[in-house]
Amino acid sequence: MTVTVKVLLIATLILSIVMPFGYYLIGEKNKKRYKRAIGTNIFFYFGAFIAAGIMLFSGSPVQAAEAAGAASNATGFGYLAAALSTGLSCVGGGIAVASAASAALGAISEDSSALGKSLIFVGLAEGVCLYGLIISFMILGQL
Repeated sequence: MTVTVKVLLIATLILSIVMPFGYYLIGEKNKKRYKRAIGTNIFFYFGAFIAAGIMLFSGSPVQAAEAAGAASNATGFGYLAAALSTGLSCVGGGIAVASAASAALGAISEDSSALGKSLIFVGLAEGVCLYGLIISFMILGQL
């Protein structure tokens, strides 16, 4: 991919983000404004999507064959496993922290001596995220 194609891709993506917001923020406030803003968002989103697709598939097939030969399925599955271990552990940790922290705030508001005990449970919930991150580093270390 040449430098001009990269610059064009970056400019297209920036314009697809900036233009709809500018169009939305400048203008009178009525129902038509929101419909136009949504239409503009859709136009620029799919325009950037089509431009990126054209640029993605415009390369020579020889480069794709070389890249496919260099990477194996095991490497791809390793990256996928690392991403899933981090992502799913963080989602689970976020759910656990949400319930533990809200319960801890309720307990602290009634009795301030429960602060230490409640922080332990919130910390244990956050530990789940760290364990997933450590596992993903271990997976990436084996690739």
